Amino acid sequence: MVCFPGYSPAGFLLLLLQASRWCSAVSEFSVKGPDEPINVLLGADATLPCQLSPEQSAAHMHIRWYRDQLSPAVLVYQNGQERGGQQMLEYRGRTELVGDSIHKGSVALLIQHVRASDNGQYQCRFEDGHISQEAIVELHVIGLGSAPHVQLMGPEDGGIRVLCSSGGWFPKPRVQWSNMAGVKLPTLSESQTQDGDGLFYVEASLVVTDSSLGNVTCSIQNPFSDQEKVSAIFLPEPFFPRTSPWKAALAGTLPVLGLLLIGISYTGWREHQAKEREVKKTKKESHERDQMRNEKEMALTAKANLEAELEGRKALYNEDWKKALLYPDWRKEQFQPAPVTLSHEIFHQNNSDPERKENFREGTQDLSLSNKQEDCNLITLTQEGFSFWRHFWEVDIEDIDEWTLGIYEEPIENNKYLQKKKYRVLEKKGCEYRALTYCLQDISLEKSLPIEKCPRKIVIFLDYEDGDISFYNMTDGTHIFSFTQASFSGSVHPYFKLKSMEMSSSAQY
Repeated sequence: MVCFPGYSPAGFLLLLLQASRWCSAVSEFSVKGPDEPINVLLGADATLPCQLSPEQSAAHMHIRWYRDQLSPAVLVYQNGQERGGQQMLEYRGRTELVGDSIHKGSVALLIQHVRASDNGQYQCRFEDGHISQEAIVELHVIGLGSAPHVQLMGPEDGGIRVLCSSGGWFPKPRVQWSNMAGVKLPTLSESQTQDGDGLFYVEASLVVTDSSLGNVTCSIQNPFSDQEKVSAIFLPEPFFPRTSPWKAALAGTLPVLGLLLIGISYTGWREHQAKEREVKKTKKESHERDQMRNEKEMALTAKANLEAELEGRKALYNEDWKKALLYPDWRKEQFQPAPVTLSHEIFHQNNSDPERKENFREGTQDLSLSNKQEDCNLITLTQEGFSFWRHFWEVDIEDIDEWTLGIYEEPIENNKYLQKKKYRVLEKKGCEYRALTYCLQDISLEKSLPIEKCPRKIVIFLDYEDGDISFYNMTDGTHIFSFTQASFSGSVHPYFKLKSMEMSSSAQY
């Protein structure tokens, strides 16, 4: 046996036994985390448990909570206190160890006001001298967005296109369409975008061709918690595209009227036939007259039925016209024509040119002016700005390459919510269109619009109580864009100029 100098064999064996026990005591600990992910609602506080096993004090240890790398960390505890110098900036002031259970080996991490960026894996690490152990804790951040907003977008591919949109979701949600029986319907298109806070905004569309379907339902579900929000919309049968009732009536009536004229001419010609055939001719003429009378009555009945059907479709439209983004001529009946006129200065500059004379009347205006006109609002009201009810006006923008059209909201006295003019406009610059919400170089909404057929005339519908401004192309009757939930707090005025909005460099196309 080999012995160290100064130790007997028995003393050397005792030394080895003590060293073995000391090493075993140092290395025999482990770290335990939860078996399942921790689910926390967006904005709430999250507690991530972490326990030393067997239970023992960890006050003398170096404890570190971290994400992808050891430093900078989410939280560092060393020498009996938290060390902020090694902490990630986004966690400063939001994290701490729960309670004073560190003497029992519990170092649960509290994260306050959870954000979308907090989602993912966390590492809980204990260091005691040269020995370290760690565990992984998974945090699932659940963002439940707004209730789906479902609306009719107009006819498409022989049916009706329906759009479902919602924001404020995390992580990326699942979208599903279904009918009243719960049968799933295929989505035509879906897009999901993230805002600056990492929350998802989703838009999904569906084309319904079955007019007997009734209701369709849009369901948006969070994949972590399986919680969902659901909205449904009723699809009236008359909203489905058909052949125009007037065209059908005209197509059915004209051939019958043509036959009547031919029959009458034929009858007149037969009356001049020979005398010896007069009896036979009289009987035949009587029969033909009866037949033509019956055909005429059938044609008039068919026309009356078509007119009644048209009135029925219009009545159904009037019952739920706010959800149907089509038939702008019918929509006008729900609004009051706006008393608008042309600015006097611009009017006198162009009054000498007969091709540019404007014809303004309540609800309709012709603003076919050159792009060379000064950049100012061409529309004025013959009354104070709108502060209630529904109004509409039309603007002729044919052959104008650059224009801005919509409304601006002017603050009223003692209004703490609106202190400067706020514009909500549709803008054309060259061949590009976009919708803007704009206030003193600050754009709160900017959306490019895919308009394939340039409109020659646009009608603007303003619903002050509902906070809705809608634009329609009167050339083909299609809906262009709507500002919804505007929440007006001042007076609203029409706005139109022959230039685009002047923005800072960061706000251009």
